[in-house]
Amino acid sequence: MADRFEAAYLEGSPPWDIGRAQPELVSLAEAGRIIGRVIDLGCGTGENALYLATSGLDVVGVDASPEAIRQARDKANRPGISVQFDVADVLELDDYRESFDTATDSGVFHVFDDDGRTRYQRSVHGVLHPGGRLFVLCFSEREPGDWGPRRVTQRELRATFADGWRVDSIDEAHMATKLDDAPQVEAWLAAMIRL
Repeated sequence: MADRFEAAYLEGSPPWDIGRAQPELVSLAEAGRIIGRVIDLGCGTGENALYLATSGLDVVGVDASPEAIRQARDKANRPGISVQFDVADVLELDDYRESFDTATDSGVFHVFDDDGRTRYQRSVHGVLHPGGRLFVLCFSEREPGDWGPRRVTQRELRATFADGWRVDSIDEAHMATKLDDAPQVEAWLAAMIRL
């Protein structure tokens, strides 16, 4: 799967790379819900991580695509910006054990099959301090058609995060894209607490 995403970044700008932070994550940050040391899971070229860092948060962005991380580091190479970008698989984040207060995910969870979802929740559970927050913005089954990533239901989110987590909320949301025929897609914004 990582090769597919690497190819997408090498070929140009993929539809999820909108050139700015996702509005739903901006709203969370403005509401003071993203706190402490933050890991941005599947950060891509870094727009969400950069936004959070310029908001004064200590941020690490991780992505399996070396090209995405290269582009993110280039963007971060400006005065006044302090953010770390690492090539890392979000399914195997053992190097970051209990290092973070908040984890953000904009468009990663929905790419995994059932086994991948289980590995994902275990991996993310391991990087958060007890009481840490996870925010997942993912495609919803409310999005019509069968193009794009796998749709996610509230029931699937609750089942994936049933052990070791408290699901605080799953709200209807939108994810911005660069697609002309779908500039925003139906999404869920889920908030979980690591127990």
